Order: sequence, then C-alpha cells, then structure tokens
Amino acid sequence: MPTEFITEYIAEYITEFTAEFIGTALLILLGDGVVANVVLKDTKGNSSGWIVITFGWAMGVFVGVFAVGGYSGAHINPAVTIGLASAGLFSWVSVPVYVAGQMCGAAFGAFLVWVMYNQHYNRTEDQGLHLATFCTAPAIRSFPNNFISEVIGTFTLVFGVFYLAAPIEGNEIGSLSALPVALLVFAIGLSLGGTTGYAINPARDLGPRIVHALVPIKNKGGSDWSYSWIPVFGPITGAVLAAIVFILLKQPNIAVG
Repeated sequence: MPTEFITEYIAEYITEFTAEFIGTALLILLGDGVVANVVLKDTKGNSSGWIVITFGWAMGVFVGVFAVGGYSGAHINPAVTIGLASAGLFSWVSVPVYVAGQMCGAAFGAFLVWVMYNQHYNRTEDQGLHLATFCTAPAIRSFPNNFISEVIGTFTLVFGVFYLAAPIEGNEIGSLSALPVALLVFAIGLSLGGTTGYAINPARDLGPRIVHALVPIKNKGGSDWSYSWIPVFGPITGAVLAAIVFILLKQPNIAVG
C-alpha cells in the first residue's frame, strides 16, 4: 500500500530528515540573518557591507554542517544531495527525504529571521531590501547570464565538496568538513557572488521566498516569482555537471599507442 510505504520511509529516515531540517534552518537563520542585519534600517550592523554578508553565510554553513554532520552528513543543500547522488556517492532513495528536510528547514530559518527583525522590516521602505533578506536577485537582470552564474557557482561548490569533504559512513559529508566547506562558500561569495548573490542552493532561495510571500511586512513588494526558477535549476545543473566531471576524472587513464 502506498500509505504503508510512505510511513515506513518516513520512519526509516526520520533522523536524517530532522538533521537536514535543523542544519538548513541554522544556515538560513545565520545567512539571511546577516543580510537583514546589514541592509535593514536601524540595525546595529546597517551598511556594514558585502564582506560581512559573505562571512556570515560562510559561518552559517560552518555551524549547520558541524551541528548535524554526524547525523545526516549535513548536505543542507539539494544541489549537494543531487550532486553526490549523481556521482554515485549517495543513494537516490534518500534524496527526497533530504530535499524535503532542507526545504522545510530553510523556510523555518527564514521565518525566524522575520520574527527577529520584524520591527526593522517595518521601518525599511525599500521593498527590494525586504526581499534581499529572504532570497536572491540579480545585479543585472539577464536570465541566460544569471542562470550561467548559478551553474558556475554551484559547480565550484559541489566539485569542491567532492574533494574537501571528509567522508563518513555512506560517503556523506562529515562534521570535520565544516571548516573547509565554509571557506569554500566564503570564497565563492567573494569571487563569484556579485552577479546573482550566489544562491548555489535551491532550498536556500525557494524556501525563504515562499516565506516572504506569506509573512506580513509593512509596504512589502512582490516575491519576484519570474526569477525564482533560476536559483533552483541553475544550482541543480551545476551540481550534475560537477558530478559528471568528477566521474570522468575518476576513470582510469587510457593508454594511447
């Protein structure tokens, strides 16, 4: 029976779902939180700049991965999950529950940011700044170029994860990999983040974007759904390409006579 299968599936993966939920919620709480601190009106960190934002996101990755790495491998990113599965390092059977945990955790983390900065949202008149604390938007709106930016950024992330992350049982990311992965995200933000705000994570963008559409904010604008597909499919494409290159590099050299 389908119902029995779903029940057994959930029971088997409840730890992994919970861990991915918590890890991704921590990532978004600290990541979207640093953006809110920098861009919203009358905060202590107002106008502190791009370096603060990129470092805050890197620390969000560090905390999220370190906190739950021993339970689920701490993918905290559907692109990482799909990239590992595409490379044969992770079971496709586990992908749906990981992605579900990541999406729900990202939405919850964004909701907590809204709760914490609620008064500052209502004091900030710029609707674009409201949206920026939830999800990404391009500096120059050009869908082909924006898509390519997300592909390149996520390729760099996932390909780096293949080599930087110390695997634990099941070839997943372990908590010891928290620092190098965080530094990788920091580097991507500094070097590649200027075009689209480097979503490089479908859950990081889509979950908070949904929350933005739902929560009450004074003078809130739209959630820019016309752009929302790019930070979802761009990262997935980049992750699959990284897996393909990883597989090709693992193949034995063919002697040429």
